Amino acid sequence: MENISFFLAKFWGWYLIIFFTILSFNPKRIVQTIKDLQDQKFVILISFIAIIIGLLNILSHNLWENDWRILITIIGWTALFIGLSLFIIPKKTAVFIDFVNVKFVQVLYVLLFFIGLYLLNKGYGIIIS
Repeated sequence: MENISFFLAKFWGWYLIIFFTILSFNPKRIVQTIKDLQDQKFVILISFIAIIIGLLNILSHNLWENDWRILITIIGWTALFIGLSLFIIPKKTAVFIDFVNVKFVQVLYVLLFFIGLYLLNKGYGIIIS
């Protein structure tokens, strides 16, 4: 299970860093994504992708240990929950996502950046802690 933890730490770490970088250099993508949540085809596609990623993450790494690996589990459960919410109640979920992005966008993305750095550190063992 350790190998999958390190693999997912690297995967999610890089994903979060890349996500942060793209949104930092092109903040219009945030507004565009929120607008795209009005399109049912987009919502169905995104919800299926989130459900698949969440399920794969949970099935391969559902560890509720009191260490860094719990972050990977929480990311998987969050992806699954958001995917299911977008599929079952798309309008309410879109409103909630819009609210969170408007109120907490900078705090949220900086937090995701630092989580990404932390996971990359754990995955590659750059700084021994």
